[in-house]
Amino acid sequence: MEELPYGEDPEPSERFPAGLLYVPVRPGSFGCTTGCTTRLFRTPLGRRTAVGFTSERRLIATLGGGQAWVRLAEPALRALTAPLGVTTITVDPQFTAPAAMPAEPAPAPALRAG
Repeated sequence: MEELPYGEDPEPSERFPAGLLYVPVRPGSFGCTTGCTTRLFRTPLGRRTAVGFTSERRLIATLGGGQAWVRLAEPALRALTAPLGVTTITVDPQFTAPAAMPAEPAPAPALRAG
């Protein structure tokens, strides 16, 4: 049987095609068994982006071991996020900022008698 180029072959012969990503998700209202939602992130400039990782190890290193994920092809991830206006996919992001913490209230200014 002749091997077809990737563009024409619905199931490429490679075990893990290049476009298959580990995509972080969050549970839906009834947990992940009935539907997960793709997590969206922000770029350093504030634009929303979908995120995918090329390995489970990279996802865990960036988001932690408790992060739920699904395997999705890059075109499927684009199709899921396009209706939300998200057109960017960030692959293997390296830098993440810690979660925002509430700032301690500033001390009240001292009143001067005058």
